[in-house]
Amino acid sequence: MRNKVLIIDDESVTLTLLEKSLERESYDVICANSGQEALTILEREEFDLIISDEVMPGMTGTELFAITRIKCPDTYRIILTAHANLDLAIKAINSGEVYRFFTKPCNMDDLRLTIRQAIEHIELKRENLRLIQKINDLKRTLKNLENDQPGITKVKRDSDGAVII
Repeated sequence: MRNKVLIIDDESVTLTLLEKSLERESYDVICANSGQEALTILEREEFDLIISDEVMPGMTGTELFAITRIKCPDTYRIILTAHANLDLAIKAINSGEVYRFFTKPCNMDDLRLTIRQAIEHIELKRENLRLIQKINDLKRTLKNLENDQPGITKVKRDSDGAVII
């Protein structure tokens, strides 16, 4: 399954550049020209990662991310901006709304690395959830087995630690 990335920017040149770059990395990429368009897309599709410009007409990237943090809390979010504001970056990252903050023009190698790291975190979280579910299933199986055959899951040992049969 390919990881899905939503890119939001009001500049078509930036959208095209990011879209082509990420498609070469084998990501499934969808683009939006505004925060409102992104919210419409998010109503019908789920994404692993959202990359948004900060300064756009109608809604800023951090305003969009405040909404998406609630609607899709497991989605990672990256801000791109030509208007670097250290206070904004610190606030956005500390509030948990943004995974990383890049200034435009950004180094594409750094951005691709950050995206790979975000995707790795997402996949590790999914694997952890899968393993937790498996552990819980096994616990239920053992509990049912113990209910059907009391003592079957208990091991008796002698003073040397050998199993008593």
